[in-house]
Amino acid sequence: MAKKPKKKLSSNTIAVNRRARHEYHIEETLEAGLVLAGWEVKSLRAGKAQLTDTYILIKDEEAWLLGSHITPLLSASTHVVADPTRTRKLLLHKKEIARLLGQINQKGFTCVPLSLYWKGNKIKCQLALVKGKQLHDKRKSDKDRDWERQKGRIMREANK
Repeated sequence: MAKKPKKKLSSNTIAVNRRARHEYHIEETLEAGLVLAGWEVKSLRAGKAQLTDTYILIKDEEAWLLGSHITPLLSASTHVVADPTRTRKLLLHKKEIARLLGQINQKGFTCVPLSLYWKGNKIKCQLALVKGKQLHDKRKSDKDRDWERQKGRIMREANK
């Protein structure tokens, strides 16, 4: 059986956390910068990043990206010991961090990354405040997605 070709992401998107959209209701999104090492930027240019099982931790009034995996290139990190799953700092304003912390502590939200992308020559992370979906919610969203696909097929057939 042949492998399905991967969907082509837009030119500025590096990695997407598809699992987050399946597991959570997304309430609010915001954008944050990342503090990265040189070898990490080179790996991200090559598209070697994964955001599955990644989350955001707020500690000492700073936001941190935990669990993301950036695979080092063989040629890019010869003189540095590269840790692919190191904790990376997120660049947010103090007001944004305080608001996130309040939402997480008081209303029971969780903060997860949705995607990594290029904005000019900088790498940005799209964050989301989310609440967990229950099983019936996941089934409903799967059913809705299948119906949208089916509707598109019907419309294409009707337009031929």
